[in-house]
Amino acid sequence: MSVTRTVTTCTRDCPSCCGLVAVARDGVLQAIEGNPAHPLNRGGRCRKMRAYVARVNSPERVLHPMRREGVSWRRVSWAQALDELADRLGEAASSSGPESILHYQGYGERTALKLLNGRFFAHLGGATGLAGSLCSGTAYAAMALDFGTRLSHDPLDHQNSRTLVLWGRNPAATQFNMARILARARKNGATVWLVDPAATESLALAHRHVRPAPGADLHLALAAARHALEQGWEDKDFLRGRSEGFEAFRALAFARPVEEHARLAGVPPEDARGLAHALCRERPAAVLLGWGLHRHVDAHLGVRAIDALQALAGNVGVPGGGVSQGFEEYGPYDQSVWGEHLHLPRRAVLLPDLARSMEACRSPRLRAAVVSAANPACMAPDSEAVARAFRALEFTAYMGHFLDDTARLAHLFLPCATFLEEDDVVASYGHNYLGPVNRACAPRGECRSQFAVYQDLAARFPFAKDYVKPLDDWLSIICRPFLDKGFTLEDIRRGPVRDPDAPMVPWREGPFDTPSGRFRFLDALEFGPEASDGRPLTLLTTGSPEHLCSELTPAEHDPLPVARVHPDAGRSQGVADGEPAWMESDLGRVKVLVSFDAAQRPDVCLCRRGGWIAAGHGLNRLIPAGASALGNGTPYYRARVSLRPAVPVDSAGHGQ
Repeated sequence: MSVTRTVTTCTRDCPSCCGLVAVARDGVLQAIEGNPAHPLNRGGRCRKMRAYVARVNSPERVLHPMRREGVSWRRVSWAQALDELADRLGEAASSSGPESILHYQGYGERTALKLLNGRFFAHLGGATGLAGSLCSGTAYAAMALDFGTRLSHDPLDHQNSRTLVLWGRNPAATQFNMARILARARKNGATVWLVDPAATESLALAHRHVRPAPGADLHLALAAARHALEQGWEDKDFLRGRSEGFEAFRALAFARPVEEHARLAGVPPEDARGLAHALCRERPAAVLLGWGLHRHVDAHLGVRAIDALQALAGNVGVPGGGVSQGFEEYGPYDQSVWGEHLHLPRRAVLLPDLARSMEACRSPRLRAAVVSAANPACMAPDSEAVARAFRALEFTAYMGHFLDDTARLAHLFLPCATFLEEDDVVASYGHNYLGPVNRACAPRGECRSQFAVYQDLAARFPFAKDYVKPLDDWLSIICRPFLDKGFTLEDIRRGPVRDPDAPMVPWREGPFDTPSGRFRFLDALEFGPEASDGRPLTLLTTGSPEHLCSELTPAEHDPLPVARVHPDAGRSQGVADGEPAWMESDLGRVKVLVSFDAAQRPDVCLCRRGGWIAAGHGLNRLIPAGASALGNGTPYYRARVSLRPAVPVDSAGHGQ
């Protein structure tokens, strides 16, 4: 009996990218532990990762290539599957043009070798790609206006903060290593504020909770800014020496009294004043922006107002301060490997409005798709329309682990290895470390890494000579910018390795990346269309501590999605605690289990995101498609819903 312990890194769609030690017995995964040598998670691991052993070894996992025939699936060999895929892609590209093929690569895995997936389609002539973001595009674009580019403080710098504000962020459920950092900061005397319409798991980390109305972050930031300016708490040296546009922002703050800004924010004025005092007088103060913050049409205004509040408070460019949102996970790589130089500019479909974008494709129309590391038929807004758009295609190939909602629409299923069954390298959108992905166990069944799949597929095309190379050769090419800093692949495999050029404290010295070299204040407000007021609740779909997005097995689903609402909100709509109800929007309805929660605002309905439509979940069916006003983000939180009792059907067939 052989037991191995392999150092590796989590590659899932989570900012933590925790260091791990995977334990296998005779090639079979047995346990996953935290890597005590990783500077951030320091030997810990989250509940999701504790449960990942069961996901890897699940009896419901697809282990062999399959072709759909009607409503059933038939096992085929890898040679048959890749021959068919090559024939389909080659025929579509030659007869209709490469843009008749949609390459949909999601963020379920974000490793170095995944750049080669895009390169394959570049060699094919340039397929239709993706534009916009389901996650952080809005904040990225907003922060670029203010700072010139988005740069976050190193997570370990937050231990230098006296005040930490989690603004729309829930690390207790969605970022394990940040939750541990916050716990250490609290132990060192820091005060933690939670600014969130919902009462989330991160209440356990916070001393104070401010509950603005959904999407009202702009007004809360303006209220706090006005109070700070009235008290004379602004950092005059920063405003005079390193910023531009302050007077215009000051006019926005003074356009209303603190009380009126607070009313629009849906909070007591004392909350805004307390927040201003914490940021200005209990410094250094850090704001950690979450992904929920920018799920609104005008979310960029809130982000920019928060940036401005931190700038006037004197928290930009100082240890323990800043506005931190994310990191560039492809930053350490040579991104020319994507291969965009190999073809003319090609069209892209818009992720926040996927169905309409796919259906609008003409000259040529979309005929085929290859989907990996994603489940758009479940996770994209207006997901039933997305499913219809995929059904309209002549052919879809899906690379994944389970027959999820998108896989069920495919014609060909290609079973892929998990990150524990492959070799690669991964960077993070939550910190500055490059981590090793070292194979810890044998791939189950006939599962293959996506690298192996595309290498074998490319061997069937004329560009094989350029594309087919050994794994280490490609890693050396992709990671060249990082290796040029004095590291080797072996250094990374022993890793993690911190990027030596990444600042602990962005903007501490030198100019900002704006045209003037100065921080740029928000100076005008333009609002997009508001959500309909016809229904009483804003639907908030938040991350779970138990699973990531739609990465569940069929057996892991609850019978019904749980809808947490304030008791007054529930009773006013005639629903009862612990009873089923219909959650309805203008797009349809989903049956839910009502849970009364007095900690919630009476105008929100809080649910977990990610359950499969096939399992009776799929709340994105209720959410309208469309992009944010800036950055082509996805305003998931503009969905308004109502609840009504789900009346059981009696023996005579009455009820609904």
